[in-house]
Amino acid sequence: MLIASCTNEWRQAHPGAMIGFLEISQVENKKTAPALDEYKRVLEADLRNRYAGFTRQDFLSLPVMMAYQKYYKRFGKTYQVLQQLESIVLKGKNFPSVSPLVDANFMAEVDTLVLAAGHDVQQLQGPVCIDIAREGDQFIQMGGAEKSIPPGDMIMRDVRGVSCSILYGQDHLSPISPSTSHVLYAIYAPYGVSALNVNVHMEKIKENISRFSNSMVVKQQELLIS
Repeated sequence: MLIASCTNEWRQAHPGAMIGFLEISQVENKKTAPALDEYKRVLEADLRNRYAGFTRQDFLSLPVMMAYQKYYKRFGKTYQVLQQLESIVLKGKNFPSVSPLVDANFMAEVDTLVLAAGHDVQQLQGPVCIDIAREGDQFIQMGGAEKSIPPGDMIMRDVRGVSCSILYGQDHLSPISPSTSHVLYAIYAPYGVSALNVNVHMEKIKENISRFSNSMVVKQQELLIS
């Protein structure tokens, strides 16, 4: 089991925030996932029915969405799950197919509005720690761009440095790949997102993975509260 902790600086900078850790092993991520793909169509229809007639302001009035947007607005950003939900509900787009383990989380994000990142545990080095970005912190994003992280942003570090930022996503070293069989989902919840919201998100991920993997083993399902 991966050791995960948080710093006092994170607790002080983000009172009322929480982080969920869901670690799952023995998953086959290479094969196609017909049952998961079938559920994508069901969820798309449900989301369009659930939010029929919604505008951006209606989405932003949802408590979970409001909490994330407030966090992002501090840094001059827009919450990406808002944009993803709008693309499905308002623009009629379908869920993408990246890989089953990536799709399982993305579907849960748009369903619960909660933000999470998925990492290949074998590509993380040493224990991980939830912290805040400090002046000079930077990392290389999944797409290869080097990004400076604004001080105060919630981040996750392993022994090499920053592996994920709420604002800028994951690094280029630890994302899920077709060969990933052991995954860590880190769920980032600023103040205003409840423990129930985070736990529901973790349960949704597990439900989605169960649609393509009967062999999965839950190594840890923990919640750290500021």
